[in-house]
Amino acid sequence: MNRKLTTLALGVILTVSAVKAQETSSAYDFLDISTSTHAYTLGSTNVAIVDPDVTLVDQNPALLGPEVDNQIAFNYMHYMGSGNFAGVRYGMGAGERGAWALGIRYLNFGSIQGYEPDGTMTGKFSPADMVIEGTYCHDITDRLRGGVNLKMVYSTYEQYTAFAMAVDLGINYYNEEKDLSLSAVLTNAGGQIKRFDREYARLPFDIRLGYMQTLGSSPFQLSINANHLTKWRLPYYGHDKNDPDKQQVLKSSFFSNLFRHLVFGLQYSPSEKFYIGLGYDYKMRTDMSTYQRNFLSGFTVGAGIRVKSFGVGIAYAMPHKSASSLMLNLSCSIGQLVYGR
Repeated sequence: MNRKLTTLALGVILTVSAVKAQETSSAYDFLDISTSTHAYTLGSTNVAIVDPDVTLVDQNPALLGPEVDNQIAFNYMHYMGSGNFAGVRYGMGAGERGAWALGIRYLNFGSIQGYEPDGTMTGKFSPADMVIEGTYCHDITDRLRGGVNLKMVYSTYEQYTAFAMAVDLGINYYNEEKDLSLSAVLTNAGGQIKRFDREYARLPFDIRLGYMQTLGSSPFQLSINANHLTKWRLPYYGHDKNDPDKQQVLKSSFFSNLFRHLVFGLQYSPSEKFYIGLGYDYKMRTDMSTYQRNFLSGFTVGAGIRVKSFGVGIAYAMPHKSASSLMLNLSCSIGQLVYGR
């Protein structure tokens, strides 16, 4: 009982700390970039996918389970521009009702020219971040699962460095008979331990809800995820369609704010070993309206397949007309490979 109270108290303290930190500047948005091609396929944010894939724990730690026993997964992503992200994660069962995972991510944002305030060039540098993660998940009941993910974040930007810690708390309800999955997650609760400079940079704390279900007896699954739930208004600047050169207009209607919280996904999965999907993020599309978006802005597409002990996933998005993102996952269930089970 004391252990449960301690865990609950820690979660509340970190959550309150993150909410208070929102009053300061924003940083660490890279923590919201998915490492899972399956999640990226269905809109980049998806906290309710039920799949034996260890990379999904960065979306919701409650998606981890004994079914990922001895699974190792590698992820690589060529992000918009010159960003290159890579990582590895290993998952293992802990008894019949638990599981844990360890992971590391390295994010490099390419070469950037540095300048002094007077315009003098100081040479090029490469901003980079590294995230080390530890996850534990436990089956509370046959349908309910809870998990926690602890992150240690180290960042180096030119001569500045910073260190932060964060925690994700997640829960998932899964009804196998109806193939219905419901999730709730608190993400990136925590803060900086070492600052870049005098100014405190907050973590992107968020509350997320997820729904995913098979449509009747068809091989199609629908997913709807709600994020950025710590605030209602998400205004953006858009262009006048009839006059592109006209000054940008601030848009913040009821339906605009509503749909900027939602991410939609549709998946075709005729078996547990194959899927192909499409995602739509209205917020991403409207964010790009300030710049030069194209028809594909806000959409993501991808597919995945598992053959015996090996799995491959790929996902693609093109938010900007001159910049795209490509992600690749490779996974291997070591137990199946070694013991043939």
